Amino acid sequence: MKVDPDMVMTPEALMSRCLALAMNGAGCVSPNPMVGSLIVHDGRIIGEGWHERYGGPHAEVNAIASVSDRMLLESSTLYVNLEPCAHFGKTPPCCDLIVSMKIPRVVVGCLDPHDKVAGKGIARMRDAGVEVTVGVLEKESERLNEAFMTSHRLGRPFVMVKVAQTLDGRIATAVGASKWITGEESRVEVHRLRSRYDAVLTSSSTVMADDAELTVRHCPGRNPLRVVLDRQLQVPLNSMVFSGDANTLVFASSRSADAARMGMLEKLGVDVVTIDDAPEGLALAQVFAELHRRRVMSVMVEAGSRVAAALVRARLVDKFAVFIAPKLFGGDGLPSFGTLGVLMPDQSVNLRFGAPVVVGKDLMLEAYMH
Repeated sequence: MKVDPDMVMTPEALMSRCLALAMNGAGCVSPNPMVGSLIVHDGRIIGEGWHERYGGPHAEVNAIASVSDRMLLESSTLYVNLEPCAHFGKTPPCCDLIVSMKIPRVVVGCLDPHDKVAGKGIARMRDAGVEVTVGVLEKESERLNEAFMTSHRLGRPFVMVKVAQTLDGRIATAVGASKWITGEESRVEVHRLRSRYDAVLTSSSTVMADDAELTVRHCPGRNPLRVVLDRQLQVPLNSMVFSGDANTLVFASSRSADAARMGMLEKLGVDVVTIDDAPEGLALAQVFAELHRRRVMSVMVEAGSRVAAALVRARLVDKFAVFIAPKLFGGDGLPSFGTLGVLMPDQSVNLRFGAPVVVGKDLMLEAYMH
C-alpha cells in the first residue's frame, strides 16, 4: 500500500492509516485482532506494518522492522490501533520491544480487552518513561475489531445475522422459492463477508431447502467453519454442507439424536456435539458457549426467519447485514423474521443503522442491536 503524499499528518489521519493497514489482516489473523502500525519521524512516515497472519509477528514488530535507520526510532512516534500486548503468546510482548527500541511516544486507538493485556501494556510503557496517548479514533478502532472485543468482554462470539430480502421484508415467496432475491453483486459481497467470519451458522431446514455449501467461492478468502443446527440429525449425508471443502460442526439434541447417524457423520469427518433442547429447538446459549470454547470469535448466521427470530429473542445478535432487493413479494411471502412477541410499538427491538451501501441494484444496510 502506498502512502498518499497529500495526507494531512494529524493524529486522526495517521490512526486512520493504521486502521486501513489493519484491514489487510481480515480473515487471516483470528482469533487475534486486526492491527496496523506506523512509525512517524518529523512528520513523515518512515515505517509501517500490520499483523499478517495468526502466529506471525504483530503489527508493531513489522512496523519497527520496516525502518531502515533504527537510530530514528529514538525520536519517533509509534501509532497503533490497539494497545500493544503485554504477555507472551505466540510472540513476545510488543510493549517490551517498544521500550527496548527507545521509542519515546506511542499513540493508541483503543485498549485491548484481553485479560492478559487490558491496560497492562499501556502501564508498562508509561512506567518505562514512554509518553502514551490513548483514544485517537477510539470508536473506529473498536468497531474494526468488534468480534475480538465482544468475545473477550461477553465470553461469546460476535454474531451477525445476514438477511437477503425484498423491499417489503420477504425472504421467499409463498411457495418457499428464494433463488435469487438479490443480485450477483450482493452474492459476491456475501461470500466476502463469509471469508471474514470464523464460522457461518445455519439450520437443518435451510440446508435441506437450498443444499447450501456455505463456502467462499466468488472471491478470494478462507472458508469459515460451517455450523449446522440439526436437532434430530435429519440432514442427508450427501448434502454439500458435509463436503470436504471446509470443516463442519453439527449441533444435535442430547435427548433425541440418533447415535448411529452420529457415527455416520463422524466417519465423514463431521464434528457432532450434543446439547440440551430448548422450548423451540436447541439451547442457543450452549451453541455459542461451545463455539467460544473452540476460539470462534465471530459467527455469520445464514438461516431462516425462525432461527433469526430465536437469536433476537435470546439477545444473541450483535449486528444485522440486510441486503434489500428492489422487489416486492407481498403479504403471502415468507417474512424475514419469525415471531418476536412485539404487541406494542414501544416493545420493538431497537436498532442503530450504519451507512447504507449500494451493491449492484441492491441496498445493503448494517444495523446494530442497542
